[in-house]
Amino acid sequence: MSRPRIVIVGAGFAGYRAARTLSKLSRGRADITLLNPTDYFLYLPLLPQVAAGVLEPRRVTVSLSGTLPHVKLVLGEADRIDLDGRAVHYTDPEGGEGTLEYDRLVLAAGSVNKLLPIPGVAEHAHGFRGLPEALYLRDHVTRQVELAAAADDPESCAARCTFVVVGAGYTGTEVAAHGQLFTDAQVRKHPLRQGMRPRWMLLDIAPRVLPEMDEKLSETADRVLRQRGVDVRMGTSVKEATHDGVLLTDGEFVETRTLVWCVGVRPDPLAESLGLPLERGRLLVDPQLRVPGRPEVFACGDAAAVPDPEKPGNHTPMTAQHAWRQGKIAALNVAASLGRGEMRPYRHRDLGFVVDLGGAKAAANPLGVPLSGVPAGAVTRGYHLAAMPGNRVRVAADWLLDAVLPRQAVQLGLVRSWSVPLDTASPELARVPGGPGQREEGDRNLGQVVAGPKARERAGTRSGPGTGTPTDTGAISSEAEPGEGPAEGRSGGGAGKRQPGEPGGEPAKNQPGGEAAKRQPGGEPAKNQPGGEPAKNQPGGEPAKKRPGGEPGKKQPGGEAAKNQPGDGTAEDHPVPRPPADQPPPGPHTAPGPVKRSDDPAEAEGDS
Repeated sequence: MSRPRIVIVGAGFAGYRAARTLSKLSRGRADITLLNPTDYFLYLPLLPQVAAGVLEPRRVTVSLSGTLPHVKLVLGEADRIDLDGRAVHYTDPEGGEGTLEYDRLVLAAGSVNKLLPIPGVAEHAHGFRGLPEALYLRDHVTRQVELAAAADDPESCAARCTFVVVGAGYTGTEVAAHGQLFTDAQVRKHPLRQGMRPRWMLLDIAPRVLPEMDEKLSETADRVLRQRGVDVRMGTSVKEATHDGVLLTDGEFVETRTLVWCVGVRPDPLAESLGLPLERGRLLVDPQLRVPGRPEVFACGDAAAVPDPEKPGNHTPMTAQHAWRQGKIAALNVAASLGRGEMRPYRHRDLGFVVDLGGAKAAANPLGVPLSGVPAGAVTRGYHLAAMPGNRVRVAADWLLDAVLPRQAVQLGLVRSWSVPLDTASPELARVPGGPGQREEGDRNLGQVVAGPKARERAGTRSGPGTGTPTDTGAISSEAEPGEGPAEGRSGGGAGKRQPGEPGGEPAKNQPGGEAAKRQPGGEPAKNQPGGEPAKNQPGGEPAKKRPGGEPGKKQPGGEAAKNQPGDGTAEDHPVPRPPADQPPPGPHTAPGPVKRSDDPAEAEGDS
């Protein structure tokens, strides 16, 4: 008898827990395949500490192949799922297409940034859902402070040192709290103009910070933020975003080069493409996490609308705690459907909340006991260490070093602004010019990436604003074992899914992946840039006379060279990633430095 084939789509909190549980239960008696665009599980609750330079990026990642024995890892993003044929069609990181057949399917595709119909936000804001976005924010904040310190214009200095965070849930609160400490430490060594200091603003239309939490914890977080210097404005949000700043709903215009979007999440668009019953973008499932009418399909995490036994008639919120626990129940029920064990309904019990506010400060209420200050900080960090599936010693070591040594505020320049668009179905992946599926047709917003043809087969996958019910809350799991529980409320992270694209014609110019404007990487570069139409006397373009390969001088063998030979400068025939025109070509005498913005060449001043 052949072994059952189990396919898990996504390795966020739900998918990773399901794969780990099934790995232990099967003991090699089933073929378990995990489809995910990255080879790691991302521990999202500690991502703000990566952006603030407290933790190195690899500390919050856990190797999938190293921690999931008996599980086959397939790198790729799910394009579509053939429910009748029981097959998952995917595209790998290099553009190759593949198919995974299954007997049991676990959908744990996670969530993406929630969008609102606010002018300019998609073009000028960046989310905070993946490691590339955290790395970009750390580089960007460091760069703005360094540029501000050298600026002669006080208005430019003030704009660069103003950082606006929208959304006062868990993510936004922690980003603002850690960000203020990070920039304050930077300006101690590189002071700004007299009387100036970095300014962080936290905006939300809610009446208080952390609106889903207990009021005492909310008050604690609000007090710590204000004491630290964060400009907390409740009942206020962004009305319009521009290159020069943001217009607030109260009429004030704030000049800034930084807009961080933390308003919540929406379910991954893959769920909508299945044509199954949905609840605000999430797949409806029964208490055993099975999709009605499809007994071989299970869904969990942010992709599933799971009945909440504690609140009859409602569904569980999209949080990491629920995703983690649902992943285990989904695995147990998959095994039961194959004859091992019995089906179990999903139940939960929360033991409290934790919020890391940076330094020794935190807010927590374990077992309903409200804590603040150092005791809350100790409980919060202890819980994170116990909840992480790996890297606990390395994380603790980084915390110790951060307590006794100054942080390294340097730019690595690894992630560019245009490579982490806000509107993306894969926040765990940084976009690259000329990557698989990024030169197809389809209209996208400025700085966004065009998806491949498979992704466009999803009808209506680009969810509108407010699709999903993001509750940026978190709780301490009653099931949390050492190394087996997530922390606060950020759900499933990366998932095996494909960037959605819209049917359409030619993408807007200045977009990576379409007909790029000049000075854009991947399009038609300016002259004298490597890979495009080089200047005369440069190898590869129209060489100087008497040089081999082009139009040789008279008395040279070969006569007149044929036109349209490789290297003739047509970007359409030879798309090669290139730097903007106002940067020097790479070479042995070119000094490295911060990367200038290339997604808005007409207005760029640094990177924003």
